[in-house]
Amino acid sequence: MALINLLTKKQIKVLQSYLNDDWKYLILNGAVRAGKTVIDNYLFLLELKRIKKLAEIEKEPHPQYILAGYSSNSIYTNVISSIENQFGIVMKTDRHGHYHLFGIDIVPAYTGSVRGIGAIRGMTSYGAYINEASLATHEVFQEIVQRCSVRSARIICDTNPDIPTHWLKTDYIDNHDPKARIKAFSFTIGDNTFLSKDYVEALKAATPRGMFYDRSILGQWVTGDGIVYQDFNKDTMVVDEVPDDLEYYCGVDWGFAKGHENVITVMGDDLDTDISYLIGVYKSTGKYIDYWVDIAQQIQDKRGYGINFWCDSARPEYVSYFQQQDIQARNADKSVMDGIEYCSSRIKLGKFKVLRSCAEPFLDDLYQYVWDPVKGVPKKEHDNVMDSFRYGLYNQHKQLDNEFIPNIYI
Repeated sequence: MALINLLTKKQIKVLQSYLNDDWKYLILNGAVRAGKTVIDNYLFLLELKRIKKLAEIEKEPHPQYILAGYSSNSIYTNVISSIENQFGIVMKTDRHGHYHLFGIDIVPAYTGSVRGIGAIRGMTSYGAYINEASLATHEVFQEIVQRCSVRSARIICDTNPDIPTHWLKTDYIDNHDPKARIKAFSFTIGDNTFLSKDYVEALKAATPRGMFYDRSILGQWVTGDGIVYQDFNKDTMVVDEVPDDLEYYCGVDWGFAKGHENVITVMGDDLDTDISYLIGVYKSTGKYIDYWVDIAQQIQDKRGYGINFWCDSARPEYVSYFQQQDIQARNADKSVMDGIEYCSSRIKLGKFKVLRSCAEPFLDDLYQYVWDPVKGVPKKEHDNVMDSFRYGLYNQHKQLDNEFIPNIYI
């Protein structure tokens, strides 16, 4: 079978560079679902075979290699499971949590925290494969680089884009010093010619415009510009009434002082139309926890006992107190960018609307909730209603997805 039937043109270009060019770092960056990890997994196997030959020449009986990722789960999902499915190679761990293949001791390193340094500190590595490199803590990334000190050691990376001032972009991808020996390839979603046209069109239509589209579809390293939820249209998304039969839930952002208000947002899903409605906003300063228990119980009395209250986990004593009062309080996943991207996609698709009677506090924060152009995340201003709404909408639907829909994205 011809190579063009197995790999895309961009993947073949990467493979040719791997085989023929002189490089120390090979970095694949760009759009989601563009085929970066697929080709990197293949190069990972080629690297292990190359290292095996090199170790035999150097009479090294126990060559080691670093396999790095944000977490144990991301390493397994993005690399190990994919290799097993793609090549039929079963990779199991030993009692130390290391993988073994082709006679190479593969040491996992978790890059999401500086604690990840502990797994590789002091080791000498023949190379590294770093998955989701832009999510790596800079200290751990540098430690991996320093561990790869064996002659001919090389480092393979793949990543989605981040802000243009990210250290991976400025120090590596944009580093054209020949002595650094860095080869970088940028991918767009159009590079993956194996994706169906229907899937690509649907993904483009669902991806919020602005930063998320530029990063996820075009593979660009950009920061946010203007308000976070650019696709919200008050003319079509603020409504005078909502359906009667909704599945209700709430988001809770704890606060007390002015500028850091406590907020409970009440939302409901119309299961027939898949539209989520914001139907209530309770916002105040200077109120103690018993006040908010009363509010939550009033919501339960009106909307139904046992509805989820997705809470800011920064105040575990408040979450616990809610639970003691028979309120279904749950710690929310507070992932800012994942949550915003999900909420933005619902808005873009017209799947989110706001009841006019509670629109004022929502819109007041919405139009002042803007990107920090340096950090690439929303500014910590006018974010109380925005956080509460995000906790509820993102976590309620994340729970439903986990219960009923298998995770098909790698």
